[in-house]
Amino acid sequence: MEFSRRDFIKLCGASAAGIGLSQLAHPAIVQALEKAVAGNPPVIWIMGQGCTGCSVSILNTVHPTIAEVLLKIISMKFHEVIMAASGELAIEAQEKAAEEYAGKFYLVVEGSIPTNENGMYAQIGTMKGKTRTMLEEVLTLGKKAAAVVAVGTDATHGGIPAAKPNPTGAKGVMEIFKANGIKTPVINVPGCPPNPDWMVGTLAHVLLWGVPQLDGDGRPVLFYGTLIHDNCPYRGYFEYGVFAKEFGDDGCRAKLGCKGPETYADCWKRKWNNGVNWCVQNAICIGCAQPDFWDKFAPIYYHSIV
Repeated sequence: MEFSRRDFIKLCGASAAGIGLSQLAHPAIVQALEKAVAGNPPVIWIMGQGCTGCSVSILNTVHPTIAEVLLKIISMKFHEVIMAASGELAIEAQEKAAEEYAGKFYLVVEGSIPTNENGMYAQIGTMKGKTRTMLEEVLTLGKKAAAVVAVGTDATHGGIPAAKPNPTGAKGVMEIFKANGIKTPVINVPGCPPNPDWMVGTLAHVLLWGVPQLDGDGRPVLFYGTLIHDNCPYRGYFEYGVFAKEFGDDGCRAKLGCKGPETYADCWKRKWNNGVNWCVQNAICIGCAQPDFWDKFAPIYYHSIV
């Protein structure tokens, strides 16, 4: 089966009726990945300051299923949430994989990286009595990885932990790499959490063709190339100056705090919960795919307009 990058982009972007990758592309995506990545590229997934929401999101991926991702597409060498091992046994497995596949494995980072107090605000564990911090892990593994995929707004730009006054000195992967002169490519997949399609689709592109086209914030244009406001089903209300005063009202939600006019993502066509709904359908966009949304877009909700 021949499966080109153009085919992949077409499937990921298909949206004539709001159809997303998870509803349309699964047979071709899975088969192409199985063929292209025979040998299962090793992946090491580490977690810092966060809520595990990104892991939960990708574990809920439907097409391909998480079982297909883990068993047919990649070889997950370390992920503290889903692996059976723990403690020094788990860390030993991580170290072994990083050495054996140096320059070939892909590092996925979830959660922000605290830098104050030498990174002691996020400790991975201990090895032979020595504490291992998230900062140390990102620096050590980042130098050895073929590429890094930062998933979730915490890992991309510091996220909620980086909100003012940011007592832990939380930062994203790109900022950490820049400060330490690490040249390993980084792909940002923000969102709080990201849609499972964004994570699986980005990983698929990296494995098949390398780093995808990125925007100025390091995000794949494939998934973050459109403004939510331009494609919102409530855009017509905006044009006619009809604004909702309370949730449940007809009208554009901009005056209730919707950040769609400043947010780039394809939630509007991909949707969530296997295509069932999305944020603006039931509430508002909080701009979680944008850098610094926690401070820049505060408050999340506005009071109703009387």
